[in-house]
Amino acid sequence: MKRPPPAEIPDAPGAYLFRDAYGQVTYVGKAKSLRKRVASYFSRDLAPRTRAMIDSSRRVEWIVVDSEVAALFLEYSLIKEHLPRFNIRLRDDKSYPYLAITRSDQWPRARVVRGSKKKGTQYFGPFAHAYAIRNTLDLLLKSLPIRTCSDTVFRRHQLKDRPCIEYEIERCSAPCVGYVDPDTYAEYVDGLAQVLTGRAEELLVRLERRMLAASDRLEYERAARIRDQVRDVRRAVARQEVVTDRPEEFDLIATEGDDLEVSVQVLKIRSGRIVGRLGSIIDKVEDVTPAQIMATVLRDLYDEASPPPRLILVEALPPADEPWSDLLSRRRGSRVTLRVPQRGAKRRLMQTAKTNAADAFVRHRLRRQSDHNARAKDLRSLQAVLALREPPLRIEAYDISTIQGRHTVGSMVVLEDGLPRRSDYRRFRIRTVQGQDDFSSMEEVIRRRFAAYMQDLEKPVSERGKFAYPPSLVLIDGGPGQIGRAVEVIDRFDLQIPVAGLAKRMEEVYVPGQPEPIIIPRDQPALHLLQRVRDEAHRFALMYHRQLRGKRMIDSILDDVYGIGPARKKALIREFGSVKQMRNADLERLARVVPLNVAENLYATLHGNN
Repeated sequence: MKRPPPAEIPDAPGAYLFRDAYGQVTYVGKAKSLRKRVASYFSRDLAPRTRAMIDSSRRVEWIVVDSEVAALFLEYSLIKEHLPRFNIRLRDDKSYPYLAITRSDQWPRARVVRGSKKKGTQYFGPFAHAYAIRNTLDLLLKSLPIRTCSDTVFRRHQLKDRPCIEYEIERCSAPCVGYVDPDTYAEYVDGLAQVLTGRAEELLVRLERRMLAASDRLEYERAARIRDQVRDVRRAVARQEVVTDRPEEFDLIATEGDDLEVSVQVLKIRSGRIVGRLGSIIDKVEDVTPAQIMATVLRDLYDEASPPPRLILVEALPPADEPWSDLLSRRRGSRVTLRVPQRGAKRRLMQTAKTNAADAFVRHRLRRQSDHNARAKDLRSLQAVLALREPPLRIEAYDISTIQGRHTVGSMVVLEDGLPRRSDYRRFRIRTVQGQDDFSSMEEVIRRRFAAYMQDLEKPVSERGKFAYPPSLVLIDGGPGQIGRAVEVIDRFDLQIPVAGLAKRMEEVYVPGQPEPIIIPRDQPALHLLQRVRDEAHRFALMYHRQLRGKRMIDSILDDVYGIGPARKKALIREFGSVKQMRNADLERLARVVPLNVAENLYATLHGNN
């Protein structure tokens, strides 16, 4: 990589991005002085991992901002957008469950979720076990009956004007049919949030006052129900472990690791109780100090959906010359303090968290060593079998699905480092091929994929899509015919990408220019890897084909029924989902969705009586 002239780099705060030959961002950093920081990457005494990053990059860019805090925010947003491979970042050791309340809905819903967070939703946790939060939620719904059903189920019962079984067992107040007013429902939602944030006493005081008032009015049955609600809330609160004598609120972060990875354990303390735990792993793809690791945790752990508490206890303070307290305070909307506990209960709690981090790190290292070694063995085996210049770190597999030439679709699945990368999966509805022609269908899919790649190369890097990164190996589900079409397309674009095909008969592997197939022994890791990615491509294509076929079948039948237009068609699909379910339904059930005369027409059509 050529070093940019120092005079061209501004001596101002900002963020910088290293990019590889394909324009992908390999590393993002921030600096008080871009000129000094970027220049440091071109010295001779670089750490091995930093040297690897520089060797894989082709150019560096920078963005100037007006302050260090703005540089921190920009670095965070760029890392979140590009996910550079050489940046250290927090990643879940597993996907921990949260309890979410969908505040943006007219009637908010409580549910246990995993994965990315959404705006308009309030999250509580994370929790170590999904069953623990589900049990707690079951207890709370008896006294705070808010809905847990999906939007589809909610709308279905709105149309039926009949509540579901959750109302019958007193775990929902049935907002779908108007059995609860918005103000009362909002109280239930706020009460649930209070308990989950460790502020249950306010709710308990309010419930006990209502219980006494009902008793004074001689409404003993109502008072007894409220008494049971108080009991359930107290039982739910008792499940949260008490760790401090006073009702304090803080997060505690402990770490343990080696030169390659770090285990992070986060305890969320609210009103003196542990209300959430998070265990994560950091990949140390650059040489960093404990202070810099803590800065990474603080950067990735808190955002607008999960703002920090007023106090965060850490093992090591982040670098003193970086305004982390200011950044966290902006995310919270009020002052946030970072502190290292020195003595007392908080120090003992830090030691406990550090022990948990050490145990988690040992378990992760044993799992990762086994998993990583197995995947590396698979890739090296495939490299040797196909005589590739390097291990195929990104494999794209393609398959065609059709029945007698109808609803023909194609699929593309991606494996990176031997693991599925589902965000890069793509599916294609065949446009130019009539009838059953797998060869031409495969040619169309490959042409559209790599035409998109060539078009992306002509765009600015910031506007490129996910097709902009080429594979190390293209795997075709089929034999010489499908491979020949794929190779023709790739050669037409003047690309140097290896192609192989795996035929279902005898699991023979075909490569271009070789008339005889490669027979891989059944016990070879290369064959297992090829079968796995081929089967995944087939599964993904078949799923799309069935989806299209089912939709067309429903459309064709409903279009023939007098009285069914677009609105009624949507209502029927929403209620039944398939022709089979409609055919199994009796006339009375069909008449709950559409008028009786239309239901009679539909019933006759489904059962061949018209």
